[in-house]
Amino acid sequence: MTGVNHLGNATSPYLRQHADNPIDWWEWGADALAEAERTGRPILLSVGYAACHWCHVMAEESFTDPAVAAVVNANFVAIKVDREERPDIDQVFLKATQALTGTGGWPMTVFCTPQGRPFFAGTYFPPTRRGPQPSFTEVITAIDEAWRNRRAEAEAGALAIAEALADAFVPSAGGTARMDVWKVQQQLSDAFDPINGGFGTAPKFPFPQVLDALLVKGEAASVDVAQRSLEAMARGGIHDQLGGGFHRYTVDASWVVPHFEKMLYDNALLLGAYTRGWRRTPDHDPTLRWQRERVARGIVGWLAREMRTEAGGFAASLDADSLDSLGQQHEGIYYCWTPELLTDALGAEDGEWAAQVFHVTNAGTFEHGLSTLQLRGNPDAERLARVSERLLSERFNRYAPFRDDKVVAAWNGWTIDALCNAAAVFGEPEWLELARAAAEYLWQVHVVDGRLRRTSLDGVPAGVGGFAEDYGAVALGFARLGGVLGQADWLDRAVQLLEVALELFGADDGGFFDAGADAEKLYARARDVADNPTPSGTSTLIEALRLVALMADRPDFVERADQAAVTVRGAVESNPQFAGSALVDALIADEARTGLRPAVAVVVGGDSEPLSDLVRATWRMAPVGTAVIAGPADTTGFAHHFEERVEPGVYVCRGETCFAPTSDLKELRTALWSRVGGVAAPKAAPAAGCHDDEDGDH
Repeated sequence: MTGVNHLGNATSPYLRQHADNPIDWWEWGADALAEAERTGRPILLSVGYAACHWCHVMAEESFTDPAVAAVVNANFVAIKVDREERPDIDQVFLKATQALTGTGGWPMTVFCTPQGRPFFAGTYFPPTRRGPQPSFTEVITAIDEAWRNRRAEAEAGALAIAEALADAFVPSAGGTARMDVWKVQQQLSDAFDPINGGFGTAPKFPFPQVLDALLVKGEAASVDVAQRSLEAMARGGIHDQLGGGFHRYTVDASWVVPHFEKMLYDNALLLGAYTRGWRRTPDHDPTLRWQRERVARGIVGWLAREMRTEAGGFAASLDADSLDSLGQQHEGIYYCWTPELLTDALGAEDGEWAAQVFHVTNAGTFEHGLSTLQLRGNPDAERLARVSERLLSERFNRYAPFRDDKVVAAWNGWTIDALCNAAAVFGEPEWLELARAAAEYLWQVHVVDGRLRRTSLDGVPAGVGGFAEDYGAVALGFARLGGVLGQADWLDRAVQLLEVALELFGADDGGFFDAGADAEKLYARARDVADNPTPSGTSTLIEALRLVALMADRPDFVERADQAAVTVRGAVESNPQFAGSALVDALIADEARTGLRPAVAVVVGGDSEPLSDLVRATWRMAPVGTAVIAGPADTTGFAHHFEERVEPGVYVCRGETCFAPTSDLKELRTALWSRVGGVAAPKAAPAAGCHDDEDGDH
């Protein structure tokens, strides 16, 4: 592939979209920085991603304009960055943008010295001035003038900014000796929107890690907050009611109008949240259970149908924009309907019914008379499925949004983990095959000379090494897959990745940097213990270390996880809404103090096929943090778990205490939930729907 600038051979589809811009874009790297040093020009750094609507808008308005390009090419070294490919660059320059402007987002526009230190930043700039907001041409002209006439001042300011921001990547010291998890959960409940579900106001994000945390312990009020949020999102326009999956966020507080990009990571994490939500739903409420399962199955259907790449693995995202019937680009046009369009697709009777069920109005709920689809009431399930299938078939005739075929290691790792959990809970071995195929792709393509690569395209790995989240998420997915399949080679691979991760990312305080010790040096080394919007690299590594420690008998991994957990405690206590993954770990640790330490549940014998009834029951009942290992009696590789265990049943071990093997579901639940040692557990109001059958998740 070629272009008029330096992006034609990029491995990022987002960068390739800019290969024919008249701006002489470079990829971030030694060549671009050397060019800036050689010419003495400041760097224009533009950071975005393929599914970003406003990134496309600014590109169309400014980056394709020859007059703008002439100014940029004469006075700057222009560098384009895909934030998904280089989260380290995105993270450190986002921190600078927030410090300089008080806000941040994408497209992110940063001006740097030739050494890569930021001195001015912003986000989207329009092609012409809009009130107090300057145009992009005004900005680049002013920056050029300042650099020519006040360069020393700009360089001094950039150095001061870089030095000040270096401290911003050190986690605040630690929180209390023992976290008051009930107080933290109450903070989340206080942030809950009781009218619309979810947290905060517009724009509104799903926060799946927070929902996970609220479902961990089973305290009634917390579970209610999570379930009401899951319900509201499932019914809202943020949820693709026809094709399954979720858009990234909504611009309103009521979940009606999303920004229409669909990200792999959001859907992987939400698949986990809805699976756990199903487990927390009482079996005497079949409508609610159906809703949770419908959403989970919809996500997996979307993954299998629209996100698998030809080379293997799952693609990164679907764009927010697509073409209308006249070839004009619009945000959301692929997903929206009018009453007339429904009638054309379904006929008068079903069209009128669909308009009522999905709240499609003549005025429209979006723009230009179009409506997003929202599920109203509890319609007949069979008719809903039939009508939805017909509408989806009709939608396939529209121009589909652009798919970013880049495979991101971390996002695929989270997807593998979520698919394994959902497959075990809902009894779908085909979903395990989706997970296994993605895992094989990562192992064959992304692991090069024992090190993990961040991204690949068309089966070719990019040169950028993996980050902490990549190592943690892929190790987590591999270990979970090995457990549910009873194939220890996946566990061995997880161990290998974690051993490398401990070398690359370890910090002196026991935590983890996001960028490896061998990574390119920026003005600061990326490190953020907050979730935003994916789990932090530190929290992801902690979760993987704890699971693999149980499965592989690695107490040293537990020790490293405990050390790292101290470094995220302050983030949980100060702002739990952005530390849900760390809160999950803290809640598991709190349960361990009362004797409910994470257990290993080894399922021996039974069917030779994956997901026997006993495996499914164990997975459904097991407390969060349990390592479930399944396989026939002759399963190899997990020798220390299966040795001398030939009697069919489930062997549950918590610490040094093991329970008698059992195939009786009530006995199994007792073993899984029995506390061994520890202090007395505090009394809490039980969540509605906690019960003692095979579907309990208490």
